[in-house]
Amino acid sequence: MKSNAVNTSHLRAFIERIEKLEEEKRAIADDIKDVYAEAKGTGFDAKVMRKIVSIRRQDKSKRQEEEEILDLYLTALGME
Repeated sequence: MKSNAVNTSHLRAFIERIEKLEEEKRAIADDIKDVYAEAKGTGFDAKVMRKIVSIRRQDKSKRQEEEEILDLYLTALGME
C-alpha cells in the first residue's frame, strides 16, 4: 500500500466500532448516574460513594501508601 493510500473499508469499520463503543459508554455513564441519584434519594451521600468506588478500584498497597502520605501531611499541618 502506498503511504498516501487509505483502505477505506478498514477505516470505516474502525470508525463505526469506535462510534458504537462511545454510544455504549454514554449509556453506561447514564446508568451509573441514575444509580447514584437513586442512592442519594434514599439518603446516601453520592460524593462519598464515588470516593469509596475510587478507593475500591485501587491496589491495596497503593491505597495504603496514599493513606500514609495523607496522614503524614495532615499531621504536618496540625489537622490530625
